[in-house]
Amino acid sequence: MRNRPARGATTNVTSNRFALPAQEADGDWLDWRETVDGAEPVLRTSVAIERPRTILSRNTSPDIPFDRSINPYRGCEHGCIYCFARPTHAYHDLSPGLDFETKLFAKPDGATLLRAELAKRGYVVKPIAMGTNTDPYQPIERDWGITRACIAVLAETNHPLAITTKSDRVVRDIDLLAPMAAKGLVSVTLSVTSLDPKIARTLEPRAPHPEKRLSAVAALAAAGVPVFVSISPVIPAITDHEVEHLIERAAQAGAKGAYFLPVRLPHEVAPLFRAWLETHFPDRAGKVMAIIQSLRGGRDNDPAFHSRMRGQGVWGQLLATRFAIACHRHGLTGGHPRLRCDLFRPPAGAQGELFS
Repeated sequence: MRNRPARGATTNVTSNRFALPAQEADGDWLDWRETVDGAEPVLRTSVAIERPRTILSRNTSPDIPFDRSINPYRGCEHGCIYCFARPTHAYHDLSPGLDFETKLFAKPDGATLLRAELAKRGYVVKPIAMGTNTDPYQPIERDWGITRACIAVLAETNHPLAITTKSDRVVRDIDLLAPMAAKGLVSVTLSVTSLDPKIARTLEPRAPHPEKRLSAVAALAAAGVPVFVSISPVIPAITDHEVEHLIERAAQAGAKGAYFLPVRLPHEVAPLFRAWLETHFPDRAGKVMAIIQSLRGGRDNDPAFHSRMRGQGVWGQLLATRFAIACHRHGLTGGHPRLRCDLFRPPAGAQGELFS
C-alpha cells in the first residue's frame, strides 16, 4: 500500500494475534474503486459510538504512577506511528495500522459514567489520568466534547486529574483547569517529540504543529496550571539530536519539568514502524532499528517493567545523561506535584454525600 497523505501508518494489515477470522473486501465499487489517474480513494475518518459499563480503566503496573485512567476515545486520528495503543484495535478485529487512525470509537456517556463511579459508596480518591492510551484532545473532541464533560465532573467534585496530550486544544479548557490548579488538583503534560516540521508531519501527521503545542505550554503556565513537557518517544537517528533543543524550548515556554522515554514497539507497532522507516527514512532504517534493539536487549521491544521505560545499555545511559544535563542547564528539575485528594466531595445528590 502506498503511503497516504496525512496518515501515519503505511499499511492496514489485520492482526491475527487474537485468532479472529480474516475479513475480505466485499468489492463494493464505491468503496474500492480507484480514480482514473490510479490514486487510491480518500480514506475518511469514521466514529462509532461505544457504550462501556464503566469509564475508569484500572492498572496495577509498578512503573506507572497512577492506578486509574479515563479514555474518552478508542483509536486516535493523530496517527502517531509509534503509538503503543495501536495494538488495542486488534482485539476488535481492526487493523492497528490505518484502522486505528480512521475507525474511531467515542464514549458519549463518559461524564455520566464518571459521575456514577465517583458517587459510589466507598470510592477511594486517587488522581485520574487522561491521555495515557489515546489522546483526549484528538480532533474529534472538537465535536464530541467528551473530555471537557469529564473534566467538568472532576472540577465539580474537586477530584485530582493529570492530563497528557499533544494537542493545543487543551487551552480551550483553561476555564476549568485554572481553578482546579489553584486548588492543587491538576497538572498537564504536552508531548513535543520534534521541532522539525517535516519529521513531525510524518511522525504525527494529524497532531498540531509543535509550535502550537509550545504555545499551549505557555498559555497554561500563564494561567497558573502546572505544565510539563514530554519529549517521548525519543527515536534514535531520527529525533535524538533534538533532545537539548526541546528541553531549552520547553523551559522558555514556562514548563516546570520534563521527561522522556525511548521509543517502544510492542506487538503490531514494530512492523508498522519498520514499514514507516522504509517509506520515510530508507537511508537509515537499518541503523535506527539496530540502535533500538541495543536499547531493548536485542529485541524490537522490551516489555519488562521499569526497563521498558528507560532503555538499556550504552544508548540508554547516553540518552539519560544528555537529558539530565539539559534539564539541569535550563532549570527543568521540577517533578510532578502531589495532587490533593482531601478536597473531594461526591457529586451533588449522590448517596455518598451522606457519609462525607
